[in-house]
Amino acid sequence: MPTTELLGQTLLSQARKAIADALGQRAPDALEHARLAENGATFVTLTLDGALRGCIGSLNAHRTLGDDVRENAVSAALHDPRFAPLSAAEFARVKVEVSLLTEPDFIEFRDEADALAQLVPGRDGVIFFNGCQKATFLPQVWEQLPDRHTFMAALKQKARLPVDFWGPNVMLARYQVQKWHEGETRE
Repeated sequence: MPTTELLGQTLLSQARKAIADALGQRAPDALEHARLAENGATFVTLTLDGALRGCIGSLNAHRTLGDDVRENAVSAALHDPRFAPLSAAEFARVKVEVSLLTEPDFIEFRDEADALAQLVPGRDGVIFFNGCQKATFLPQVWEQLPDRHTFMAALKQKARLPVDFWGPNVMLARYQVQKWHEGETRE
């Protein structure tokens, strides 16, 4: 098994086991991998019948990859403020996706049009900053919002700003991910 695929299967098993433990459910022992001891940033996305059921993550590598994926998995299952905590019945049907993030890089731009021109749909995750307001979309969000303007407008709304907002304090950072979904491996 290629190293990336093995890492992905390990992260998925770590996430599922952490959720099972938090819910008092049984799950197979999680796989181990040397990378779990290195710092890393992940997002854990849960879907139920194809619909979002929870998504929590880290934008910066501030703890070990193992701790990060386990804590984000439990948070996505039980503490995503958009959803009620995952039930044991839902746990049996939920699908887990883990995204491993690269370190974010800030983008230099003249205006919004210049910033949008620098984004690569489907590849770039984006963090939008305006003072203390912040929001991010993983690269996977481009699948639902493939137009750069629509993507940015939705990201501004997520930051609780008007869709047409732009100001001198706006900063953007982008990152990429390797992602793995239960039942398939993708990068």
